[in-house]
Amino acid sequence: MGLEVALPKLLEKVLAQGMRSVVVLGSEERVAAMDSALWTYGQRTFLPHGTSADGASNEQPVYLTADPGENPNGAQVLVLTEGIFIEDINGFDRVLDIFDGTDAEALAVAWGRWKGLGDAGHTLTYWQQTDAGGWKKKE
Repeated sequence: MGLEVALPKLLEKVLAQGMRSVVVLGSEERVAAMDSALWTYGQRTFLPHGTSADGASNEQPVYLTADPGENPNGAQVLVLTEGIFIEDINGFDRVLDIFDGTDAEALAVAWGRWKGLGDAGHTLTYWQQTDAGGWKKKE
C-alpha cells in the first residue's frame, strides 16, 4: 500500500494517543498531494491537519511540511517519508521512518539509518505493514 493509504492510519493512531505529529515529505508538491489525500482518504473520517498555506501552523495536530527542520506545532511525533533523514531527533518522543519495503534501494538505505540510530543509542522498534493495511511488530 502506498503512503497515501498507510499514513492516515498511522496518524489516526498518533492522534488517538493525544500526540501531535509533523510529517516531512520530499517536496512542496508532495505536501500538496498528501494534504489532498488526507482530506479524501475516508468517507466518514476526518483527520485534522494543515500546512503552512493554511495558517495557524502552531494549532495543527498534524502538520505537513517539506522542511525537515520545521516543527511549528510542537509535535511529539516526527514522521519521515521518502528517504528523508534528520540527524537530530532528540526533540521528539517518537520518530516514524516510513519507507517502501518492496523497493530494494529504499530498504537498504532504511536499514543504514536503522543501524546508525541504534549505534547512537536510540531504542528502535520495527513494524511492517500487513496485506490488510494494519501493522505488525517484527521481532
